[in-house]
Amino acid sequence: MSVPWGEPGRTRNAVIEERRVSDVVFTADFASSRQWVAGHSWAYPDGGPVNPDDGKLDHLVKDPAYCRTGRFRATRRPDGDWDAGLLTTEGSADGFMVRTGDVLETRVKLPTVTGAWPAVWTWRDGGQEIDVFEYHPDNPDLLELSNHVRNTHRYYRNQAISPGAWVDLVVEFGTHRVVWWVNGVRAFDDRRGVGRSWHAYLIVNLSVCAGRYHPPPPPEASEMDFEVARLTVRRPRTDGPFPATAEREADLLD
Repeated sequence: MSVPWGEPGRTRNAVIEERRVSDVVFTADFASSRQWVAGHSWAYPDGGPVNPDDGKLDHLVKDPAYCRTGRFRATRRPDGDWDAGLLTTEGSADGFMVRTGDVLETRVKLPTVTGAWPAVWTWRDGGQEIDVFEYHPDNPDLLELSNHVRNTHRYYRNQAISPGAWVDLVVEFGTHRVVWWVNGVRAFDDRRGVGRSWHAYLIVNLSVCAGRYHPPPPPEASEMDFEVARLTVRRPRTDGPFPATAEREADLLD
């Protein structure tokens, strides 16, 4: 059975709601210090501010101008690194974590400057990483979608992906499969999932490439940014699984 996502007025979300009622349990307020910690993450060695071994020029800063408006910025420093914005729910007063069965939705505007490395991702205790997306303008039509928990990924190409474009992303964190939707199209079903007890903190940030994996910024570049217009997480009200977590229900989405 196929689900007619493309029918007028029939959205992917509407079909999911028919199968399982859910609540919005998290709506990002990037200005909130209860929700988010700025400029520090245990995904970086010693919590930051730098991570050169991962091919990054970032120097994390707490300055709200770099992240608290939903516009994540990076600016060149005299020492060659870049002051960069990062927010994480880890260590915040609320301490929100996504967990198995959750559905994350976000809308982002991709950067235009070569060397920009934006991402929305998860992290906890040295791992539990799911990349909602990563992007590099030198691969202008490509999003990187990755499940590092179960070691699988996809390089998703589409003509609607380009520097400066707005992109809608939905990720379903299922027990047996993580499913990515890009602009309403199911882009990747990893058929591996995160397991039943997975949970992790959210991170939103703009890194800067040092040249190891992708080209660094050109010498004339002094600033770059990307935007996150919204980010929400929905969770099923019942103990039953979302379609992405149940094999029989997931088959209905094929």
